[in-house]
Amino acid sequence: MKIGILGGGLAGLSLGYFLNSRNRDFLILEKNSETSGLLKSIQIDGFTFDAGGSHVIFSKNKEVLSFILSILKGNIVRNRRNAKILYKGRYVKYPFENGLAELPKRENFECLYYFIQNYTKKEKGLLPSPKNLKEWFYYMFGKGIAEKYLVPYNEKLWKFPLEGMDINWVSRIPQPPLKDIIKSSLGIPTEGYRHQLYFYYPKFGGIQALAKALEEPIKNKIITNFEVKKIKKEDGKWIVSNGKAELEFEKIISTIPLGELITILKDAPKEIKRTARELKFNSLITVGIGIDKPKVNNFSWVYIPDQEILSHRISFPSNYSPYVSPNKKSSILAEITYRDGDEIGKMKNEEIVERTIEDLHTLKVINKNDVVTTTAHRIKYAYVIYDLECSENLRKIITYISKIGIDVIGRFGKWEYLNMDQTVEASKKYIEMMG
Repeated sequence: MKIGILGGGLAGLSLGYFLNSRNRDFLILEKNSETSGLLKSIQIDGFTFDAGGSHVIFSKNKEVLSFILSILKGNIVRNRRNAKILYKGRYVKYPFENGLAELPKRENFECLYYFIQNYTKKEKGLLPSPKNLKEWFYYMFGKGIAEKYLVPYNEKLWKFPLEGMDINWVSRIPQPPLKDIIKSSLGIPTEGYRHQLYFYYPKFGGIQALAKALEEPIKNKIITNFEVKKIKKEDGKWIVSNGKAELEFEKIISTIPLGELITILKDAPKEIKRTARELKFNSLITVGIGIDKPKVNNFSWVYIPDQEILSHRISFPSNYSPYVSPNKKSSILAEITYRDGDEIGKMKNEEIVERTIEDLHTLKVINKNDVVTTTAHRIKYAYVIYDLECSENLRKIITYISKIGIDVIGRFGKWEYLNMDQTVEASKKYIEMMG
């Protein structure tokens, strides 16, 4: 059986890798000149920047983590997370609820007080269940933590009303134990999100080294510069066309954005096409900055809830691996989300770079005179937005796709908020189920 995989990002490459290990017949079709998707890294003036945003390797699943590390064949550096939130000029430990003692005393008290108040009400069944993401932040963390950090940061990240976002996906943000909140408030060290307390990163090549490792054994089964324009079924076979050539497959697995898949399905009903257009997502601009200093700081990454600052997160790739910047230089990667047609989306890359440098200079993260190189990249599909209609829209689309016999997988292929390890895990499980 010949299998066609649409898209050569992490999901597509993982599927290909696991199919190849079972000697299955397949082809990966990638529209760009190279694979990697969100894992693309670029080299400029001796610096390596991850164009799709800062990605690091960690997992709760030890088997998946072991697999990822094994295919990198020693091209890895192990790091201990040192993440911060830049809150009113202070670097507060991440996650925010684990750094309460670093806040001014009154704000520390407010966070603790409202957390305990909510906790007590919940225990007594006096708090109504949250119906949207904004309500969920108040419900889980209390007014203090919600209003000081979670609400402003997430408004900035999503560029979408939090009242209009679903809560089905936020199981990835666990409620911290009351004991930990009290310890945090008193200044007793405590760690949240322990599964990512230690993370890995490629020593050389940026995060694209992971994509390249998956690609290595299947290079001859990848066709690049093949943008699928139309898919139709004839005589029990799938015909995939890029407008110039046609390829024939017995099975299709799609990892390309779900809305784009529906667009190229020749016989998709109008109602399904209309529903697919309702799927919402954020785009991303990344700004890579080379600094003429051996070290800017010791941080892994920093979240910035301040609405006046363009970036929502900055990371320090040269702290992940010293080999992604030239000797005696360091690097920063700033991430800025936008929605198609909004003010940020309309800005030119040059304006965004200039504004980002000014922002970081104002925040005293850098001295703008130390900047030696810059680069900016746009990623159309960066974050799935789970609005209140998303689940029902997905149900309709996935039901239709399953009915016609196409399988979907991946962050945008299946419209799921997946980390890298979860994408690899989902691909592996899918191939195992195929037999």
